[in-house]
Amino acid sequence: MSEKEKSHTDMNCNGEIPIYPSYKNGESVPCLTEKERNESNHKGKKARQVEMTVHITDGNKCCTDKWTSRERYLFCACTLLFTACLVFIAVAFFRSRIDNIYGDNSAIQAMDTSVEPCEDFFQFACGNWNKRNMIPEDKPSFNTFEKLHDDLQIKLKGLLEEQFAVKDNKAIKKAKVLYRSCMNISQIENIGEAPLRTMISKIGGFPVLDPSWSESSFSLEDMLGIIRGQYNTPVVMYSNVGADDKKSTSNIIQLDQPELGLPSRHYYLDDQNSSFVRSYLKYMKDIAVLLGADELRARKEMEDVLKFETMLANVTTPDNERHDTGLLYRKMTIQALQALVPQFDWLKYFTHFIPFNLDEKENIVTYAPEYLVKMMGVIQNTDKRTVANYIVIRTIFVFVPELTEKFRAARREYRRVSEGISRDIPRWQKCVEYANKKLGVIVGAMFVKDNFQKKSKDTALSMIHNIRAAFNELLHENAWMDHKTREVAMEKLFIDERTYFENVLRLELFEAKNAMKKLREPVDKDQWEQDPAVVNAFYNPNTNDIVFPAGILQPPFYSDVFPKSLNYGGIGVVIGHEITHGFDDKGRQYDKFGNLKQWWDNGTINAFRHRAQCMIDQYSSYKLDQIGLNIDGKNTQGENIADNGGLKQAYRAYSKWVERHGEELLLPGLKLSNRQLFFLNYAQIWCGNMRDEEALEKIRTSVHSPGSIRVLGPLSNSEDFAEVYQCPKGSRMNPIHKCSVW
Repeated sequence: MSEKEKSHTDMNCNGEIPIYPSYKNGESVPCLTEKERNESNHKGKKARQVEMTVHITDGNKCCTDKWTSRERYLFCACTLLFTACLVFIAVAFFRSRIDNIYGDNSAIQAMDTSVEPCEDFFQFACGNWNKRNMIPEDKPSFNTFEKLHDDLQIKLKGLLEEQFAVKDNKAIKKAKVLYRSCMNISQIENIGEAPLRTMISKIGGFPVLDPSWSESSFSLEDMLGIIRGQYNTPVVMYSNVGADDKKSTSNIIQLDQPELGLPSRHYYLDDQNSSFVRSYLKYMKDIAVLLGADELRARKEMEDVLKFETMLANVTTPDNERHDTGLLYRKMTIQALQALVPQFDWLKYFTHFIPFNLDEKENIVTYAPEYLVKMMGVIQNTDKRTVANYIVIRTIFVFVPELTEKFRAARREYRRVSEGISRDIPRWQKCVEYANKKLGVIVGAMFVKDNFQKKSKDTALSMIHNIRAAFNELLHENAWMDHKTREVAMEKLFIDERTYFENVLRLELFEAKNAMKKLREPVDKDQWEQDPAVVNAFYNPNTNDIVFPAGILQPPFYSDVFPKSLNYGGIGVVIGHEITHGFDDKGRQYDKFGNLKQWWDNGTINAFRHRAQCMIDQYSSYKLDQIGLNIDGKNTQGENIADNGGLKQAYRAYSKWVERHGEELLLPGLKLSNRQLFFLNYAQIWCGNMRDEEALEKIRTSVHSPGSIRVLGPLSNSEDFAEVYQCPKGSRMNPIHKCSVW
């Protein structure tokens, strides 16, 4: 029962719930005790709507014999009017609570009750939501998360567009200035691509623009080091400073295989003539031409670039073969790295972005030593002009969204083919996203101050305790307030309202320097790596904690006015999901201190792998009919294990809550029990549609299964779901054979 309901009923029956059969004037209102109410609910009786009543304390009389008939009439009329007003207020309050629960896209409106829930619960829960919510022209997909993201963006827009106030500190002013500089389209157009050309010159030049470009002046180490250190862009290989997986209190230099220009290696290797590859090649050529390259030369040289990147893609390891971090992890000195890849001067490269004196005894960790060897072989067999063109065009791509309209139009055309979108998101939304991405701690502080109540945090903490008592201290919504050193560092960042592109470059440099200076610092396990104003949740194996930003604590995941069934079916499952990540295919490899270590015996590991293989096989059998391809059960296994474990934990926690507090009132308008509502809300979190292009990319690259599979998979494995919805044994949602890891 919510606090509002409790105080409401206390006014009538001292905490007991009044029931309302017809009764004679002046009779006491009959009340159900807590025990009787629980028994009634257990029998499946619908609780009646709570109303407020007023009692006249003088026996059975509404007025006294001493009054005149007019006085008696007026007194009774006033009493009836007063009673009617109180009833109206009570109904309005209850109606408001119901509106807050249901909203414009309510559970009722989202459901397609013509579908049998035991055959396809996703369509049952989301069929009408998907019909009512078409994918906007500027998005590759639209789902519950996207909708909440859009709602959050509107709130952030209001905060960033507020005029400067006396109470604003320097950090808040910088966030507002950054947003304004992004919105200043006329100034961006006036400045043009001049700052980009300056950047290209600092990198070492763009050969396609200069027929006289000389290979003799080209240094691979300098070019890669400069773009990593000054422009925060790793190309050809990934490099960073982060927590050492086997010594989680220390930071270390990390090397890995890179992200490619296309979403995954499959796009290069499966079909070189696909529309995706052709549009990617055209995009590279168009950008070069916009910068002044001859069109024929640009086409030829970008074709060479594509061939080079295809060779790089071919020597990368597929993502679904990179789940065992213990096998990937390899610590060595720079001296050993130099011996492994002797064609590259590693110390010279690191000097460009590591702000400390390094020697050959410095330790590094590489997660892809074989890739580094093969990568250098590809580079050695490619002319330097092509290598330089590739590095520069990939770096330019990072900054195209911040350039003038003609560059953004070229990107928009590429995205039309690769993602199926036909226009960019509104400029204000792009600027809000950028400010939140780059100054997320500041923007998050603004959001939390105006939109987040401490009660929400306290309730979420209580739910975490109920789901996994051992993790009862792991929510740190207010961590952004504690890192004064971050605020001091932020003061050094200069933001100018007139020079947006330069602001972008300054932010990239700021981020790169902050990341690299951690090398000689211990790992700060209390520091948030995520920002508060996002709709997501996270598990960090190096710190062994789960993080729930304020942005996700909103409907349909959570609300103060929701019954516990909805909250546990929403944010409760998310909490369970993130906790389970500590014990999935990757998380199980880290001990309680966040160190990569085998802390299970071999028998336990083999049993885990056997159970995980069941889930891999199950999910690999699911076909996404939209594009006719099956899910990659191996690549998605960690998230699938977390979905299944989170659902089970949250339902058990909700059941224990009911045991302690009794059944909740049933919601009017839904012919569903509270336990059925738990599973319905879980399913409706995943309502959504995606374009074919997005579906293909998700199948090929994502560690998350599509939304429909995140409903069908866990629920068909759940004995609790089958019991609550009374699904026959052998039905689609209650198969004979089920998979379970946790």
